Amino acid sequence: MKTIKLKINTKTQQYSIVIGSNLVSNISKILKENSINFKQCLLIIDKNISKIIVSKIKKSLNKKKLYVHFFKASEINKNLNNVNKILEVLLNKNFSREDCVISIGGGITGDISSFSASLFKRGLKFINIPTTLLSQVDSSIGGKTGVNTKYGKNLIGSFYQPDLVISDIQFLKTLPKREVVCGYGEILKHSLIANKKFFYFLDKNSDKILNLSSPFIEKAIHESCKIKKSVVEKDEKEKGLRKILNFGHTFAHAYEASLGYSKKLNHGEAVILGIKSALNFSVKNNLLKKNDYNSIINHISKANLPSKLKKFFKIKDLNKILSFMIKDKKNNSDKINLVLLKKIGLPVINKEYKKDSLSKFMTNQLRN
Repeated sequence: MKTIKLKINTKTQQYSIVIGSNLVSNISKILKENSINFKQCLLIIDKNISKIIVSKIKKSLNKKKLYVHFFKASEINKNLNNVNKILEVLLNKNFSREDCVISIGGGITGDISSFSASLFKRGLKFINIPTTLLSQVDSSIGGKTGVNTKYGKNLIGSFYQPDLVISDIQFLKTLPKREVVCGYGEILKHSLIANKKFFYFLDKNSDKILNLSSPFIEKAIHESCKIKKSVVEKDEKEKGLRKILNFGHTFAHAYEASLGYSKKLNHGEAVILGIKSALNFSVKNNLLKKNDYNSIINHISKANLPSKLKKFFKIKDLNKILSFMIKDKKNNSDKINLVLLKKIGLPVINKEYKKDSLSKFMTNQLRN
């Protein structure tokens, strides 16, 4: 396949996303083409990345002074303690702001690496090499960084754009099916909030995309990145429009937090459950037309995506779920702020609801 390049232009940074196959063997060349220079770099690598790929990356960067920090990627490890360990390496090796942090892993590794990069001397160069479908279409674009605490997900973080994103399709071949499904959840979300035509493309080709068939997987990644690019460029700091990217996420983050970020439910699966909850709530509040609702629900079912809330939660979990929804960072009153859907391609932001109405709704969801 030919390499695709997307340019992101925000107020704070201009950078490229390079999408293609077997890119990690040519990192030095890609850096040169994008005018990125540094003397030394810290590679922050998810422990699950294959040794063969790690050695390819090291070989490609052999003219640089390299340090490696392995990170055991999990929502529980995405914390300030692990940020301190990364900062300790950068301080110990006397990194300058002209040096570089390179993240090699999924969204969790990217989040913790970019947050550390944003803190060190108020910001050094950062390159993201996302290795999961979820991170290639979502977290690697847009500069949101953050860590989790016992109070909730991503409540401590910063906005910090990367200098370059390299999305290598080869990584996806090593992923378990469950991880591919997670990334597909975000691709589906992007189509629902911004592009009806793209939704129909997904509806027609979901099996090919989930099987990582070319050129369908590349098109899905490219279209998804274009949607996120256009939103982030208009609203980098999430003052308004960017909130549409949170469609399904208020429910999703509460589901993840209620299960203590366990392996039972990972982020992408929670997003799919959250999308379904947001769709149900949109219909219940007479926002979304029944025929659009049915199209999406049929798609979720046809693509065999996780959709049964009762598989993960019981009615006794209700108060825990609601308490996390109330703590969500998008709220600025005692009401719960939701992103809902009017029709495919048209989301609605800043819809606020009292805890009571969500309590009734969630009770029904957990019973049915």
